[in-house]
Amino acid sequence: MTTALITERLTLTPVQASDYADLTALWGDAAFATSIFPAALSSEDVWFRLLRDIGHWEALGYGNWSIRETATGDYVGSVGVFDYRRLMDPPFDAPELGWGVAPRFQGKGMAFEALSAALAWCDDSLNATRTVCMISPDNASSHALAKRAGYTPYVQTTYKGAPVVLLERSGR
Repeated sequence: MTTALITERLTLTPVQASDYADLTALWGDAAFATSIFPAALSSEDVWFRLLRDIGHWEALGYGNWSIRETATGDYVGSVGVFDYRRLMDPPFDAPELGWGVAPRFQGKGMAFEALSAALAWCDDSLNATRTVCMISPDNASSHALAKRAGYTPYVQTTYKGAPVVLLERSGR
């Protein structure tokens, strides 16, 4: 089973150490990072996230993909299927999807294209009957993308002291 995904405009490959510079630029950009975290991430925090993501692929056979524009090789962002065993109530009981696209690529349909590829892979390779995601109540663009991809809210809760909305999508 291949873990690279190809769409009309994008190439998705499992996150690897060579993505570090691109990830540091993305997560260091406050315009991007603060839609997910209270502040931009340090290069040290990005390195730990990268190691976590590489280990996720090794341990579970799935995880975050780096999204690149096929024509240029430019780094677009990431999308992934994961099991982070988040400590929250209610706990996730299905594969979690997450995504993030650099500001210069937002509004071009690339996040939906990448998320659709990841969801198709999840439905086919993991035979997932349901997937979940978690979005800040204020992140209108991610809520719109989730809705377009078939997600619906099922509960509002907190994660690490911050309010979040949990959403679910039935597999095909």
